[in-house]
Amino acid sequence: MTSTHPGRPELETNEYIPRLIFWETTAACNLKCIHCRASAVDFRSPDDLTTGESIALLDSIAAFAKPVIVLSGGEPLVRDDIFEIASHGTSLGLRMVLATNGTLVTPEIARQMKNTGIQRVSISIDGAAAASHDRFRRQPGAFNASMDGIENIKAAGIPFQVNVSVTRQNLAEIPQIVDMAVGIGAAAVHIFMLVPTGCGKEIAEDEMITPQQYEEMLNWFHDKSREVSINLKATCAPHYFRIMRQRAALEGIKITPETHGYEAMTKGCLAGTGVCFVSQKGEVYPCGYLPVKAGSIRETSFPEIWKNSPLFKELRDDSLLEGKCGPCEFKKVCGGCRARAYAETGNYLTEEPYCAYTPLRLR
Repeated sequence: MTSTHPGRPELETNEYIPRLIFWETTAACNLKCIHCRASAVDFRSPDDLTTGESIALLDSIAAFAKPVIVLSGGEPLVRDDIFEIASHGTSLGLRMVLATNGTLVTPEIARQMKNTGIQRVSISIDGAAAASHDRFRRQPGAFNASMDGIENIKAAGIPFQVNVSVTRQNLAEIPQIVDMAVGIGAAAVHIFMLVPTGCGKEIAEDEMITPQQYEEMLNWFHDKSREVSINLKATCAPHYFRIMRQRAALEGIKITPETHGYEAMTKGCLAGTGVCFVSQKGEVYPCGYLPVKAGSIRETSFPEIWKNSPLFKELRDDSLLEGKCGPCEFKKVCGGCRARAYAETGNYLTEEPYCAYTPLRLR
């Protein structure tokens, strides 16, 4: 039996499979960015998964699925075994990608990325120029170091994307950042709508944009995606998939892979359905911004957690959604951000607090 839910990552048996696994290989980082999910620390922890545990994790994942593995942090390049881990994942047929701030990417590091099968690198850029980016990163010179890292990645022949966290502080610069990314040869730009967790929770009141600003930004992003040749993706912004369909309906366009690419085949919040997060300690969460644990690979195998976690089963049942998300006609393609709901209320099933839309049934 096939899925009746557009974009749900299911097998023909309706068994959910992981499509994208974000792995916090360490919480250590050389920067202390104001919006960081990880609350990064200066030094690696003895609690980090060992090399052996890391290899075993990849083996257990590859035994039942072939998701994209995002090696992140903290800063993954502070691990001296990161390329051993990447190489093993590549040997298992996993698509290994790496998320970095870019400041540590020397020509030699870039060559090692290429040699161990890293297929894409994401670089976080949160300002259109050095002044604004360095203010985010809390380190003078971070912007220039990241741009140097990008040049080294390009020279090694690895595709790269630019990740941008959208806050009040850089909202006006997003168009410039996107144009800059296009100009320097990025394969994609992913904008991340801030979720108040980690360091981000401490700055939420000052940095979270309003629901109306979300609407305006996502509508602009939709328009921009039609103007540029690279892929633009909105992350932690499930209401983009509502906006995409609203705009298509107004224009009389049927949403298909030919008209809207991969976004025609997926949905908004994928936490626990197609996406999950593994912490540096081996704890498994629905995503990196929803701090409710589904299990630990040091106690239970990853496949067992993925298939049988009660938390994941709840997140896979959209009939459990509460508040205005419950009756919303777009819930199967949006679902609301479960992490923002939890951050605001302590209930991951309640309505998305930063959505400006009122469902038809509630009007």
